[in-house]
Amino acid sequence: MAKIAGGFWFIIIVVVLALQFCDGKVMMEYIGATGKPVTFDEVPINDNIDFYFILSFAIDASPSGNPQNGIFKPYWSDALTPDSVSAIKSKHPNVKALASLSGWSLGSTILRWYKPQNSQTWITNAFTSLKSLIETYHLDGIDIDYENFPKHNETFSYCIGELITYLKNQSVISVATIAPYRLTTLPYIELFNNYGDVIDYVNHQFYTDKVRTAKHYFEDFKQRTIEFDRAKVLPSYEVDGRGIQGDAFFDALRVLIENEFDVNGIMIFSADASATTNATRKFYYEQKSQEFLLNLTRV
Repeated sequence: MAKIAGGFWFIIIVVVLALQFCDGKVMMEYIGATGKPVTFDEVPINDNIDFYFILSFAIDASPSGNPQNGIFKPYWSDALTPDSVSAIKSKHPNVKALASLSGWSLGSTILRWYKPQNSQTWITNAFTSLKSLIETYHLDGIDIDYENFPKHNETFSYCIGELITYLKNQSVISVATIAPYRLTTLPYIELFNNYGDVIDYVNHQFYTDKVRTAKHYFEDFKQRTIEFDRAKVLPSYEVDGRGIQGDAFFDALRVLIENEFDVNGIMIFSADASATTNATRKFYYEQKSQEFLLNLTRV
């Protein structure tokens, strides 16, 4: 009986610990895209929130930018090793890690969605290569960040939607996100309309929408929640970058809440910029964003 009782209380403790990470609030941050030196350990992580690192980027292209028909390889910072992913997840059980697919460019080469000669071959190659990458790096999911499209891109929705579905159905990943920006909403709306049930979050790049006031941010956010699922769209911020800057971002979040929009999480681009910004402001937005979300939870 003593062993059974001990096991029972162990289960209760595990459940209680798990519940503190299940408040519905998430923090997402891109990392590793610029080549600047940054590690997981530098980023402040509050253990009472679900924290997603988005490794940037896994690309189905050769180093010279030639398409590889769905065969993805990691191009993020060398400091973000499989061992470092495993270590940060062991240190912080609330951490998950995703691979972001594509991004804007590879060196001086602009990356584009290309029409595969055979969609099924692309999907098979992508599934196989990403499964290997996910297992090697101990990842939990993928983020879709194709940012350039040909005039006719009818294969994007099908290939990406089927890829996410296949990865989830085979239990290779547990989470999938998409990252549209103001010039790519149409292909992503098509993807979301057809496969929204397997897409968990929309990391819209609001900083590309050129809004700099809380009022305009609210109007922009409202429009994006019409295009996508209101509950899945996350407000986003670019450190030392475009769009709304400084504490005006948090003013914008308060305006969203005042207008009865749920702030379910925050996406930040990027840890690379935070690590190399002014010393007194290092990771300021990561810390304040997590505090903001947790204070919402306690209300």
